[in-house]
Amino acid sequence: MRQSIHHLVIKTPSRGLHEITQHVLDWVSTQGIATGLLTIWCRHTSASLLVQENASRDVRTDLDDFFHRLVPDGGAGRYRHEEEGPDDMPAHIRAALTQTQLSIPIENARPVLGTWQGIYLYEHRTSPHRREVVLHLIGEAA
Repeated sequence: MRQSIHHLVIKTPSRGLHEITQHVLDWVSTQGIATGLLTIWCRHTSASLLVQENASRDVRTDLDDFFHRLVPDGGAGRYRHEEEGPDDMPAHIRAALTQTQLSIPIENARPVLGTWQGIYLYEHRTSPHRREVVLHLIGEAA
């Protein structure tokens, strides 16, 4: 049994889904683990992780639009926590409704993703951020 850990830094330009699939695939391919489990962990409370369709940009746009309607930005006393701007508390709520951790099986030294599935860091703040995602891989050597 082997295990590896890696810290992936993602610079997000703004709110939205930012695909990190290739970064993850590239790292996993160098670890020499044929069968196992990949855990992906987001170290932030105003960003999250999703596995979502990566073929149509409209899916990401529709998800953003949905979350904007579901959890609108603050201002005018909408939320108690407004010290960090009108997008901060909604970002925390959106992160609470999504996930900060993913578990993906590894088979034949690759994450077992469906044909149209991609891995995304979902930035919930409107301004650019530097986000850290931790990859932990455990399994049997190739």
